[in-house]
Amino acid sequence: MEGNLFDNGSHKNILLEDFGHGEMVQANVHLIVDNERGMILDPGGHKVYKHLIAEVGKIIGVSNLDYIFLSHQDPDIVAAINGWLMTTKAVAITPKLWLRFIPHFGVDKFVIDRLKGIDDGGGIIKLGETELYILPAHFMHSPGNLHVYDPVSKILYSGDLGASLGQDYQFVEDFDNHIQYMEGFHKRYIPTSKILKTWVKMVRELDIETIAPQHGAIFKGKDVVNKFLDWLENLECGIDIMEDVYKIPTNKLEL
Repeated sequence: MEGNLFDNGSHKNILLEDFGHGEMVQANVHLIVDNERGMILDPGGHKVYKHLIAEVGKIIGVSNLDYIFLSHQDPDIVAAINGWLMTTKAVAITPKLWLRFIPHFGVDKFVIDRLKGIDDGGGIIKLGETELYILPAHFMHSPGNLHVYDPVSKILYSGDLGASLGQDYQFVEDFDNHIQYMEGFHKRYIPTSKILKTWVKMVRELDIETIAPQHGAIFKGKDVVNKFLDWLENLECGIDIMEDVYKIPTNKLEL
């Protein structure tokens, strides 16, 4: 999957080619460009790094990459961050909660000062001539988690929220049929339905045309976006449905 999700000439939202393969979880890597200045979102690990940095170079030039957005601490997001910081002059932004953990991925001391933490409440950053909203998305699934809303394209980049696995299409058209590809993930990874209701209440204040997860198909169009939000709002998940798991095990493991 690759291509422009939005393009008005000066502002572009680009879904980069999926260079993942083998046993790696499929991942969508996005690039937001405004007036030739760029931000890459959740750029992934070492296997895809050299391909993605080359793509960014072709599109805007690595010297025009201003931000590397890391929504949370998972390796499919941050494993190659040292390469990105060494090759570009970009600032990496991530939840402040992870500032002491991400260096374990091998961040060089000469670039560690460009790893910046964002407070729990998020904030607004300027990219080119536009402002992007960094939204709190904690506990979905990571305890320190952020999303990005672009008011120009009206795209909400939702990280792992909305993730789907196994479908063979790029955009969700039949929402009811699509549930089977994302239900298992959300029921197991999201800790409680209360956080989903809280997040949905917040994002309903935004004008959203597209929700773009880090994994799987994209929700494009207000109708499917609203169906997704309604589904999240009513989903039982996490500890709400897992109380029976919490018992002393009796099964013997053979590894």
